[in-house]
Amino acid sequence: MKKNIVYILAFVLLFTNGSSAFSQQKFPFQAQIDAFLKQDSIEFPPQNAILLVGSSSFTNWKDVQEYFPEHKIINRGFGGSSLPDVIRYAPNIIYPYKPAQILIYCGENDFPSGTNTTADTIFNRFTRLHGMIRSVLPKADIIYISMKPSISRLKYLPEMRRANEMIRKFQKKDPKSGYIDVYSKMILADGTPMPDIFLKDQLHMNKNGYLIWQKAIKPYLKK
Repeated sequence: MKKNIVYILAFVLLFTNGSSAFSQQKFPFQAQIDAFLKQDSIEFPPQNAILLVGSSSFTNWKDVQEYFPEHKIINRGFGGSSLPDVIRYAPNIIYPYKPAQILIYCGENDFPSGTNTTADTIFNRFTRLHGMIRSVLPKADIIYISMKPSISRLKYLPEMRRANEMIRKFQKKDPKSGYIDVYSKMILADGTPMPDIFLKDQLHMNKNGYLIWQKAIKPYLKK
């Protein structure tokens, strides 16, 4: 009898500790999302703005508002993120803002983060995200910015180009969706990435790169 009681108490203790550990478990990038939520609690952004969501090309664009002074920009890029991360946090950093336009830059990090990632993987993930957004925000424009070429990720460029083309064709089917090509504007005549538009890591952009993006994006923004 005493042994049974001991076993029961041990099980309860194990279950309680396990539940506590599970409840404390955080998904990747949770700290960055929590920072956005705290920022929103202090001053919530206005509706009908232009929302940027995706990976570090947005995260590092800290002065993006200065590039588009005629528009209200909400930047919710979180560095290192892939499409599954944006899907996971859409209820936190997309839906609540009720933006007029959503610009998505994501997919590039999916390749090095997965062993079997292909263009089809990216396409399927993006179309899932697109469907989620469209069901909650039927009036919002959903614009995908093509994955950019970078010197540090040359081996992924063929699949990136294929994924870009698949998404471009998909976006044409929805009158409230769009596709912005930055890839072709960031390469030389021989198809290699321009060498003077990146930081030392040969992945993230410098000001020259963002000036290319500014010129490519501006015609698509609602006034």
